[in-house]
Amino acid sequence: MKNYSRQREEIIKVVESLYSHPTAEDIYMIVKAKDPSVSRSTVYRNLGLLVQNNIINKITMLDRPDRYDYIRKEKQYHNHAICTQCGKVFDFEYDFEYEKLKKIISEQTGVEISKKGIAIEGICDSCKNK
Repeated sequence: MKNYSRQREEIIKVVESLYSHPTAEDIYMIVKAKDPSVSRSTVYRNLGLLVQNNIINKITMLDRPDRYDYIRKEKQYHNHAICTQCGKVFDFEYDFEYEKLKKIISEQTGVEISKKGIAIEGICDSCKNK
């Protein structure tokens, strides 16, 4: 990204430090606690820029706020398991044959896959045990 922003750097630090896949509002609250002058729109706008520039990943949630994940260079692509009850997002690693999977999906649906990574849904242990 060409223009440096202290607030953007703080947003990156927050997302990088959290493995909980925070929402934009979670990120805003943490950044706001450190820098009371930051606005909600600044955080949301910068999250969009960071996603566009492949610094963070947006995990689209169908019925809940989207979540964000820092793209770690050592494992740039990983998969997510999403609890349909509480909305928590968990990382998991599995070596899918992505090119083969992309071809199968494209042949069956006509959809061209633009991102690497799989998101699956289920119920986490905490919710099952309630």
